[in-house]
Amino acid sequence: MIRPPAVAGRFYPSEPDKLTGQIEQFVSVAGSSDRVRALGCIVPHAGYVYSGHVAGAVYTSIEIPKKCVLLGPRHFPRGEPMSILTEGIFLTPLGEARIDAELAAALAHEYPRLREDAVSHEHEHSLEVQIPFLQYLAKDIQIVPVVLATDRYGAVEELGRAVAKVVAAAREPVLVIASTDMNHYENDEVTRAKDGRAIERILALDPRGLFDTVRSEGITMCGYAATTAMLVAMRELGASEARLVRYATSAGVSGDRERVVGYAGIVIR
Repeated sequence: MIRPPAVAGRFYPSEPDKLTGQIEQFVSVAGSSDRVRALGCIVPHAGYVYSGHVAGAVYTSIEIPKKCVLLGPRHFPRGEPMSILTEGIFLTPLGEARIDAELAAALAHEYPRLREDAVSHEHEHSLEVQIPFLQYLAKDIQIVPVVLATDRYGAVEELGRAVAKVVAAAREPVLVIASTDMNHYENDEVTRAKDGRAIERILALDPRGLFDTVRSEGITMCGYAATTAMLVAMRELGASEARLVRYATSAGVSGDRERVVGYAGIVIR
């Protein structure tokens, strides 16, 4: 299966030179501090003009291995609620990102509720916008793409445990990436307050606390299921620290403080 880019020219430039230049700008702004080895990270997936500097700050601060499990939300009402692709290629203007067939098959075997489903991935941007960063920073990147539309804690907890088991058994380092934006379309003050409560649970490595806080506080965090699954995996893998690298809202770019989206970049070790 070859999955062509769905949001090139909208969320990020479709021309390779322009895309490379934009990523280089985000990486340069983030700085060149020593990279740490991470178990996982949380990154936003809005258009690069809005959230690229947050994603760049995360990716610049960590070592990017050759293999990454990508967990994100499914924004469109088509396809399976828990979807994986186990073979093929994601195309971006920077070239090919091959699916790690062995790692993906192992995860699908470990958690059979994941269904092979190209429809769920066809137009989904939450994973796609991560790939150019990974291609730029780690050549020949291989990915395992998973998108979720479930809101059941038990299901995402089981997925997180399966991810941890597969990552622990891998012969090479594997980075687990959760793609999410934070609260949507409330004013800047409200969004920062709501996001702060969600981030507090993430930094505490508390998957159940995050899940319950998002639902009880009405936080419109689109990738909370993916983030919950990732946090479960992190705890299973022995993570002991989560660090907020950068937080921003869209108001910093648009100037509109009445309807904003929050973006958090977090590294977990």
